[in-house]
Amino acid sequence: MLVYRGAEGGAHSQAVCSSRRRKKSTGDLFQKGYRVRVGHPEKEEPEGVCHSITAAFGVVSYWGLRFLRALRLIQFSEILQFLNILKTSNSIKLVNLCSIFISTWLTAAGFIHLVENSGDPWENFQNSQALSYWECVYLLMVTMSTVGYGDVYAKTTLGRLFMVFFILGGLAMFARYVPEIAALILNRKKYGGSYNSTRGRKHIVVCGHITLESVSNFLKDFLHKDRDDVNVEIVFLHNISPNLELEALFKRHFTQVEFYQGSVLNPHDLARVKIESADACLILANKYCADPDAEDASNIMRVISIKNYHPKIRIITQMLQYHNKAHLLNIPSWNWKEGDDAICLAELKLGFIAQSCLAQGLSTMLANLFSMRSFIKIEEDTWQKYYLEGVSNEMYTEYLSSAFVGLSFPVICELCYVKLKLLLIAIEYKSDQRESSTLINPGNHVKMTEGTLGFFIASDAKEVKRALFYCKACHDDITDPKRIKKCGCKKTKNTYNGYIKSTPEPPLLQSNHLDSALDTSRGQQSVVPLVNNRKGSLLPPPRKRHMVQTEDGKRLQRAQSLPVKYRYHPSNRQFEEDQHSALSPKKKQRNGNMKNSPNSSPKIMRHDSLMIPMNEPIESMDENVKKYDSTGMFHWCPSKDIERVLLTRSEAAMTVLSGHVVVCIFGDAKSALIGVRNFVMPLRASNFHYHELKHIVFVGSLEYLKREWETLHNFPKVSILPGTPLSRADLRAVNINLCDMCVILSANQNNIDDASLQDKECILASLNIKSMLFDDSIGLLQANSQGFTPPGMDRSSPENSPVHGLVRQTSVSTGANIPIITELAKQGKQLPVISFSPDKSSGTSIQMITELVNDSNVQFLDQDDDDDPDTELYLTQPFACGTAFAVSVLDSLMSATYFNDNILTLIRTLVTGGATPELEGLLAEENALRGGYSTPQTLANRDRCRVAQLALYDGPFADLGDGGCYGDLFCKALKTYNMLCFGIYRLRDAHFNTQSQCTKRYVITNPPYSFELVPSDLIFCLMQFDHNAGQSRCSLSHSSHSSHSSKKSSSVHSIPTANRNNRNKNRDKQNSRQIS
Repeated sequence: MLVYRGAEGGAHSQAVCSSRRRKKSTGDLFQKGYRVRVGHPEKEEPEGVCHSITAAFGVVSYWGLRFLRALRLIQFSEILQFLNILKTSNSIKLVNLCSIFISTWLTAAGFIHLVENSGDPWENFQNSQALSYWECVYLLMVTMSTVGYGDVYAKTTLGRLFMVFFILGGLAMFARYVPEIAALILNRKKYGGSYNSTRGRKHIVVCGHITLESVSNFLKDFLHKDRDDVNVEIVFLHNISPNLELEALFKRHFTQVEFYQGSVLNPHDLARVKIESADACLILANKYCADPDAEDASNIMRVISIKNYHPKIRIITQMLQYHNKAHLLNIPSWNWKEGDDAICLAELKLGFIAQSCLAQGLSTMLANLFSMRSFIKIEEDTWQKYYLEGVSNEMYTEYLSSAFVGLSFPVICELCYVKLKLLLIAIEYKSDQRESSTLINPGNHVKMTEGTLGFFIASDAKEVKRALFYCKACHDDITDPKRIKKCGCKKTKNTYNGYIKSTPEPPLLQSNHLDSALDTSRGQQSVVPLVNNRKGSLLPPPRKRHMVQTEDGKRLQRAQSLPVKYRYHPSNRQFEEDQHSALSPKKKQRNGNMKNSPNSSPKIMRHDSLMIPMNEPIESMDENVKKYDSTGMFHWCPSKDIERVLLTRSEAAMTVLSGHVVVCIFGDAKSALIGVRNFVMPLRASNFHYHELKHIVFVGSLEYLKREWETLHNFPKVSILPGTPLSRADLRAVNINLCDMCVILSANQNNIDDASLQDKECILASLNIKSMLFDDSIGLLQANSQGFTPPGMDRSSPENSPVHGLVRQTSVSTGANIPIITELAKQGKQLPVISFSPDKSSGTSIQMITELVNDSNVQFLDQDDDDDPDTELYLTQPFACGTAFAVSVLDSLMSATYFNDNILTLIRTLVTGGATPELEGLLAEENALRGGYSTPQTLANRDRCRVAQLALYDGPFADLGDGGCYGDLFCKALKTYNMLCFGIYRLRDAHFNTQSQCTKRYVITNPPYSFELVPSDLIFCLMQFDHNAGQSRCSLSHSSHSSHSSKKSSSVHSIPTANRNNRNKNRDKQNSRQIS
């Protein structure tokens, strides 16, 4: 029996006779205010008896409780999942939250509608109020949000009691569900869309380790103003949404940066960022992770996923460990010829530090060259002024003008420096097989062809355009290089941007250019040595096909029958005759005497790969002797057990160690390997003669060094002293006060969460060494008559004599300058120049370079500097002096490689000592160098440039050391010795002209022509390989065999003032006659 109360308040009874009423809308049902009354009705119609009985037992079909059907909405997400509509976790979560919230809301509103329209039973239903269902929905929303306007409220006791309990659960649900629903909806719109490319604008995808630090460093270099207009949009893809700081960084660069949330391992996300149309994909690595191998594995998986989706995409990825680069070769679509590159941070970091052992400060100079720095002008005459002027220089590439065709490299280099104010250090050729080769300071034998790409050091990309626009007819009489613009006398060809990686195919040489390239003076040959190509492969410079038809056609054909990477081409018959005559002892002696005169221009003899080199004895060609690795790029020796190279303190104290390299390394059995092989390889490059190799002594944990020894056992002149770098007894045992360089490394830096404590071991070791005092700086060199050969050196070799030479002491008490001859005098060989060691009575005079992880920790290395803790690393004194190096400076290589992959090739060639893809393949197979026989092809690979330091206190350039011009030194070194100068390593207080000067030096990159020199300067130069080591040119190079004190440097050589004035007048006259 169902009873309802009418609008007038009268009671009416009605039997449920028709089922059509059950189909009424929910709103109509609730508006009639149905309720149940148990028992007999007061008045009953006869025809409704049966229906009343049915209604009495059919309470479950009561229309007033049908609002409970809204609870079925909770299963709405399951239905959509069954229909395969919901697939992602975010969409499922969003539908779940919305269905629970809406169903609860509607159900509670239905209950309030029922009780408010019915009234309380104990009040005989007299306190009801007429509320529509939607008013109840409004009431419940206002109640859940705790607003409570009061315009609609519950009057019944049941309604108010329900509101008391509902407000507790409803408020909690509202506070939890609504923000989550809003976050899901907003995030989907903010970072879940797809990239829409702009017509005419390229874009790159950056993924991997995306943090505020990595992104800010990348954008600062990528979007630097010196790169001109960078019309490239950067799309970041990461699976974690950015924090507020990173989001603010994206907003500051909103015109060129977009962020999308996703993973490169998901093909759907790769499609969202349009990876198939991207110009490149850059993968950043976490340099500070605790497990470098795991980080490399993650990046390799990213490369596999991207290459699997689009094999033609160009990928530039960062790798932490050198041995993990081999896994990239297993990817079928990985192709370095198409621009794919792997920047190994460990390889470059340790290579930079190793080069600093040969020329201190080089790591700072190279790091500044490929990093974009804004020019900071300082008016005061301080060392920062000259340092920052050099910091503003960067490395660029540009095609050379047709006006340079047919000229030799030194002539073009001099013309660019004097007239165009550009420093040309290398060129790139392309052969007929489209194999590019990079020649660093190649010498007189190389003639320029059309379409040659040059590597320049300049402060702006616009300045480098002068090399492309230069025209002899229009610009010959121009003295201001800024006026050299694109001329209209002829149509300029090949106007390519310096950032574009593709180069045009150089046309064939004209006949007159070919003749000029073949015509060389007597005694000089024009054979071009094998050089590193753009990725390090050994390839010859291009020679044209019709050269085979010359007099030397037969020999050239025999040379060309070799594999491409081993081809080697002589130029004329005169050189062949000279090489045959070089086998004669008399002729050989006569040629050597001619080269001993530093005042005459030496003719650099280069050996033919099919002939015996004139500087190598006949015994070196014995096929049973292996002195170099199979590629001929590094010195090699048979593998040795680690026990043979171990030193005890007593043995180390008896060992005559001088001019060596001490490597203080922190690590244990659980530390991640840092790959010390990358540090040793540049110091064992084959362009050094064996007697020029510096002995390397490792001081550290034996457990750690045993794990590294597998990659070091094929290198000569390596010893190990088990101990700790914090022990002064161990440091004194290895004669650290007589070393050429002390390197401090740590393998434990990434195991500490606190960033300020990551470098604690390196900082403590550095301060420990600087605080050491050495009363008798020569006493440790007093060997007994029998001598002691350091482990790792062959006693049978005369070059491995335990006593390396004569030691003379002028004043032991004062620790005065000690001349040391570091080479044994052998019959028929000229003694090298005597190098003077500074006053090393204190550890502060020891040349040292320390590796840092946290840039801000550089403030703790020097206690006497005034660097602010917030100062950028490149502006701090330790970095400017070359005594500190941080891996963060290598971040700039990502953007530099994208704009110009030739820059990475040049850096890798200079830093690694000659590592090639072929060598990387061999290391991937055996994890060790493989010895090779000394064949003419492998010996030819030794003929390549290396970095050295030229001292001005003595020698043929001494007259320019006291007040001379850097430009005069540049031209003289280039013309006379084919040495290319590119910077100065100067004492910090040299401009003060005081008696007591600081021994610290700083780097000056590419000084201007009129820059004044001082006698204590050391000049960075690219030096040709010397086939007659120990003769004329050996005396020119300082090469970091010892550091020079300010006392000795300032008093060694002095030029009268009158002579200096006359030289200045002559220089002014020469400058007035510009180079034509």
